[in-house]
Amino acid sequence: MSTIQSIAVRGRWRLAAALAALAVPSLPGAVPVAGAAEPAVPALPRLAPIPVKVVVVANFEPGADTGDAPGEFQLWAEREHMDEQIAVRGVLHPLLRNKDGLYGIVWGSAGSLMSGVGEQLTALTLDPRFDFSKTYWLFTGISGVDPEVASVGSAAWSRWVVSGDTLREFDDRAAPGGWPYGLFAIGAKAPNQLPDNPDSFAGMTDAGALSMVAPLNRGLEGWAFAMTRNVVIPDNPDLAKARAAWKGYPNAQKPPFVLEGETLGSVRYWHGPERTQWARDWVKLWTGGKGRFVMTNMESQSMQGAMLNAAAQGRVDLNRVLVLRTASNPSMPPPGVDALASVGDEGPGQMAAYEANYRVGAPVVHALLAHWEQYKDTIPASAGPGGAAK
Repeated sequence: MSTIQSIAVRGRWRLAAALAALAVPSLPGAVPVAGAAEPAVPALPRLAPIPVKVVVVANFEPGADTGDAPGEFQLWAEREHMDEQIAVRGVLHPLLRNKDGLYGIVWGSAGSLMSGVGEQLTALTLDPRFDFSKTYWLFTGISGVDPEVASVGSAAWSRWVVSGDTLREFDDRAAPGGWPYGLFAIGAKAPNQLPDNPDSFAGMTDAGALSMVAPLNRGLEGWAFAMTRNVVIPDNPDLAKARAAWKGYPNAQKPPFVLEGETLGSVRYWHGPERTQWARDWVKLWTGGKGRFVMTNMESQSMQGAMLNAAAQGRVDLNRVLVLRTASNPSMPPPGVDALASVGDEGPGQMAAYEANYRVGAPVVHALLAHWEQYKDTIPASAGPGGAAK
């Protein structure tokens, strides 16, 4: 070894010794390297993941989380005092938290609504700082509502999440005679038929479940509905005026109310009586006639898909998922109104739906947090459909 090389080696050893001397000797986890003469450098302590109790999930916020015009998340952030921000790699918006252990997340602005909502949810569940194994998830958001079932401003607890994305489609004008529309399941030969081949892309999963529909925990959903079914959702003259146009639709003319009913997620923003009838049929088909279409939106199917993947890897418990959607607009125009004139016309319904999301969801969140020692290990459940909570 040359003199220069010897000096360099001695210098490296001296630097290592100096760095070791600067280390705090009481740090746990120091592991000596076998056969090494240099001092062992203590390892950083391994921190246990934070057990997360409840997460409220919203989809868009047009501006800041607080202090300006609200979106789906602002009422939660303001009223629950979610003042702490936590950056999460792979998620566009910080995770928020309050002093009671309530977490909240929103995926982006209205213009970035579909910016990988499923991928962002996956990134959150993969964050090693958090333990989501016993977390309750409340997925909230505004939706279009079937006027046969409910009015604008109403809130529906879902029992199934149905996907409207994976299907075959003909232009309705080119559909075979007698078809009500050109939409039908992959593997089927006509609308309103399940696939002939149970292993088709839109048929059965490897676990034996229908891939187009995700059942939610009926006991937990029933508990949430029983607790909130009599929550008063604020009404106003503008909503009442808009309801008056729904002659022949008694449920659409009621003040906002809480009900049970399914959410249909589709990245296509559809509107009109023909597609509303398709949605009714589609939900009925994939739930074996047990579900009813109430709410339509653009992200429920992506969110539930991400949760299914996370559950398959043991990161979340699907039995602790709740979906609450509120009506910002009807899924079709009122009698005598052109579909083009009514599409996207949310008017006073949007603010009413934001308010309903919070008014109906908050009692459930508060109960889970207040009785966490009980609900950490025992999922609350109703005595049955419409039964008392316990």
